[in-house]
Amino acid sequence: MSNHTDLLLYDYWRSSACYRVRIALNLKGLAYATRAVHLVDNGGEQHSPAYREINPQEAVPVLVDGQRVIRQSMAIIEYLEDVNQDRPLLPAMPRDRAHVRGLAQLIACDVHPLNNLRVMQYLERELGADAAARERWMKHWIELGFRAFEAILVDDAATGEFCHGDAPGLADACLVPQVYNAKRFGVDLAPYPTIAAINERCLALPEFDAARPENQPGATA
Repeated sequence: MSNHTDLLLYDYWRSSACYRVRIALNLKGLAYATRAVHLVDNGGEQHSPAYREINPQEAVPVLVDGQRVIRQSMAIIEYLEDVNQDRPLLPAMPRDRAHVRGLAQLIACDVHPLNNLRVMQYLERELGADAAARERWMKHWIELGFRAFEAILVDDAATGEFCHGDAPGLADACLVPQVYNAKRFGVDLAPYPTIAAINERCLALPEFDAARPENQPGATA
């Protein structure tokens, strides 16, 4: 891996996918620079020709490590795990690793894609969904995912202070940004006490606190 200070993250302060990568970088103890890609201003800077050359999908995040360009948040986090063995984000045993990956993907693959910005924009612009309808859509998919996530945590003897054991890892890095979104859109966390408790423990840690959207350059209300 190149010098850690060479890591460059194309970032948007409110993006859940960027948020989970920032958490992972912090948990790994890696220094990195950020370059803001505003997903709303100027018609969405991710759609510019210059950024399209970096990521043809016109999405964030992108991590640049020397000559390597890694796209997709989960691939970025797995890359960081593969090339830097310090402060592991995944447990040692294959069965446990699969369990943690399953929790992470429940959020990253099933919940988050249905309520990210471009989906909300499509519902509004192409299907005529008003703000109330879009909020119902958002809350429905978050609540559906959280019910499953909570049940899995409660059923697993390995659940500890965090999603797996007593140290934060990949699943926590994915969960916390989704809880941020849930709170933003008025989802009641009372039915998910395990999720809520883990979220609070995570946010008390400096690695998670530094990654909060409101603590990023350019964050707005």
